[in-house]
Amino acid sequence: MTRAMSPRRVAMAAMIMWLLLVLPPVQQALQASMIMLMLVQIPLLVCVGYLLGRWMPSRFLQSFERWDEGGVTGLVLASLATLAWMLPRVLDASINSPWVALAKFVTVPLLIGLPLGLSWPRAGFVARGVVMLELVASCFRIGWLYLISPERLCSNYLLDDQQRLGRALLIIGVVLVLAIAWKLLFGHFKRKPLHPNSGRSGASHF
Repeated sequence: MTRAMSPRRVAMAAMIMWLLLVLPPVQQALQASMIMLMLVQIPLLVCVGYLLGRWMPSRFLQSFERWDEGGVTGLVLASLATLAWMLPRVLDASINSPWVALAKFVTVPLLIGLPLGLSWPRAGFVARGVVMLELVASCFRIGWLYLISPERLCSNYLLDDQQRLGRALLIIGVVLVLAIAWKLLFGHFKRKPLHPNSGRSGASHF
């Protein structure tokens, strides 16, 4: 488990994961379909930043807290960056342009994963709920768009591939709704520390 690892080892694991994802053969495999691109490659890049965010030194966390009151600022930043990387034109550009591809490998970990790792443990119930609802809405909204569009929205992928991604996003949206409903009805809301070396407590689990 990552909680048994030192911050240095977790940071090293995150960097190794990032370097593997940057390798051309791995890029080609994860960009072979829209599902692999959006539901595997981008989430793995988010995980890289999330790991870094969850294991930052206490001194950095204290400085970050002054800017990120209640985790709201970081979650808003992560949400905006996520919306940008779900746009079909941006996804297309990340395959066609080396510069946009580089931006993806830098901004997804640093503007989505890192803020999530830092802000999610400190965010309150309402902030977490808003983020989860927006995630569900985005899955339904974009999934429905990909599914019913009569034209290819990404020139690098076939219409069938686009429709498969649409169905997958709709299924994910349904699963998230069921998970949230289960948590609200039967879950327990606990508190946990922001950092293993910090004495301060984060917000309740969602």
